[in-house]
Amino acid sequence: MYRPYSSPIGGTASSMDVLSTIRGLTQDFSMNFNTGNYDQVAGLFASDGIFMAPHNESIVGPKPIERKLREFGENGYQDLRLETIRVDSSGDMAMEIGRYSVSVVSENSSTNADRGKYVKVWRRLGAWRIVADCWSSNLPAASAQASEEKSMPPGDKVTVISNEVPKSA
Repeated sequence: MYRPYSSPIGGTASSMDVLSTIRGLTQDFSMNFNTGNYDQVAGLFASDGIFMAPHNESIVGPKPIERKLREFGENGYQDLRLETIRVDSSGDMAMEIGRYSVSVVSENSSTNADRGKYVKVWRRLGAWRIVADCWSSNLPAASAQASEEKSMPPGDKVTVISNEVPKSA
């Protein structure tokens, strides 16, 4: 049976309202992060909202999330840019997919840029609130060998004795 195509973000007034609202809240997220208003960013999360930053334990609730965001800011994260690519919604739930870029200024004042993608799950609890937020970088991971070399004590060397595989008798 033929079913007409409907876009993931739909064309109805209410789905466009959800898209517009989520985009606006996402821009509030980045603006408040960039201006150090971490309490305002954390206020976008539901009381049981979960924040899943790469290489960190999951954090639940606005106050712990605020502390983690402040830690990111104090560790040189700045100029966060978020771009909503897609919003799908049904009833009181919405899923946002987007991409991000952020600059990280290290202690020696060098700046590293990161970029990647994110997923946010939103729920309408009176106002729209983030119930889950996670992201990952598009930059290649450091090779295992480079990590091992960095963790070796100074002066230690790796010596390859032979690349030949022994033949069984």
